[in-house]
Amino acid sequence: MDGAEVASLLGERGQGQLAQFKTYRRRWFLLAVVCLLNCSNAMQWLTFAPVADKTAVYFHISLEMVNWLSIVYLLVSIPFGLVATWVLDSVGLRCSVILSAWLNMTGSIIRIFSVLNFLSLGSQNYWYLFIGQCFCALAQPLVIFSPTKLAALWFPDHQRATANMIASMSNPLGILIANVLSPALVPEGKHIPLMLGVYAIPSVTACALATVGIHEKVPPTPPSVSATNSTSQPFLTGLKMLLRNKPYLILALCFGGGIGMFTCFSALLEQILCEKEYSNEFAGLNGALFTVCGLLGAFLLGLYVDRTRKFIESTKICFCLSALASIMFAVTSRFRHQAVTLAVTSSLFGFFGFAIYPIAMELAVECSYPVGEGTSTGLIFVASQIEGVILMILLQALTVHVSEDTSSTCALDQDGALDWTNPVLVLAGLCSAVACFYVIFFHTDYKRLHAETNSGDLVKAEDAAIADVPEA
Repeated sequence: MDGAEVASLLGERGQGQLAQFKTYRRRWFLLAVVCLLNCSNAMQWLTFAPVADKTAVYFHISLEMVNWLSIVYLLVSIPFGLVATWVLDSVGLRCSVILSAWLNMTGSIIRIFSVLNFLSLGSQNYWYLFIGQCFCALAQPLVIFSPTKLAALWFPDHQRATANMIASMSNPLGILIANVLSPALVPEGKHIPLMLGVYAIPSVTACALATVGIHEKVPPTPPSVSATNSTSQPFLTGLKMLLRNKPYLILALCFGGGIGMFTCFSALLEQILCEKEYSNEFAGLNGALFTVCGLLGAFLLGLYVDRTRKFIESTKICFCLSALASIMFAVTSRFRHQAVTLAVTSSLFGFFGFAIYPIAMELAVECSYPVGEGTSTGLIFVASQIEGVILMILLQALTVHVSEDTSSTCALDQDGALDWTNPVLVLAGLCSAVACFYVIFFHTDYKRLHAETNSGDLVKAEDAAIADVPEA
């Protein structure tokens, strides 16, 4: 290598070192917008579940029709989830977030039509709610898939798990707010119009911030090596790679089932507890503890994994402990006057269960690299929605009518209260079976971390080689 070549290489390497990796402060604004949108969308999903009985009475519908306001989220997002993965990996993060924000706001406004007299459809006002939920459901996969993409494109490797944790946990934060806010806003059915108006505020705010504040789909300079390959595989190619990736398929089956179980737990908690004389406020408190402890668990586990990179060990341990907590809840919830024990078990179930969520999303990217983040997380989400729909229908089918139970605190519809003993036992059994399957069969390499390590070693080797060349 002559002097001219060395000088040229030094110049290129010098420029590359200056421009190779860079972080931008506006990444925190993007994270805040995604968090607000994610939180708002979760609030729309679970608006009615904590006050299902009062909603049924107010709109003159059955509890099953109220449950469909939650189930529709799962059904709509199954086909649209594949579209959302393509949008995120092919069109970009900016388009995905803005489109999600507009769909979410439109749905929240349409829901308000159900309580406006001049737009009243009489006994058919329920369909305003249903259509509004469909629009919000279309927004869900777009924003749910965004955290891993945002973390990969805008955050350095030592902040990725934490950024993903913050953005992902804003969804259960929305569930928490809905569990607390809905019973507080609706002590009686006549207050449902107020609830719908309050829930529209964060949707409108998120839409305004996303539309006005997000201008770029990628940063001018990537923050890490893997960010340069964030969309390296075309959508269909990446999809085929995932379907041939055994560790990824096991993760999708197990983690998707876990999300489906948590979806059912959140949506049906009030109905499970009210038959045993527990009030809506207590059910909301349990949902809040479930989510708050989950947020705490996710925060602590995210920090731990960022330092240790022990993705697999962390998820396996937490999966097993959440299965034990689900068994405790299934047994305890079948007895009256067990408020403290129920609160503790709900807290433990959330602490260990929710902690898995952001880490498993990062693990999906690790075991499927170099497939795009939107595709790898999106397919898991679609699997979770399919499993969630099956579980919701199965659990409702296993309920038993107890119309003569005078001790129930449920606001009874025409069919009476429901006994959820069999469904919660089945849910606990499934959670335990999935945890065992995951612990035994899931093993993978950290492909993205290895790629970054190899790239870093190559850069060091090139620098050392250049340093050893004598000056011309």
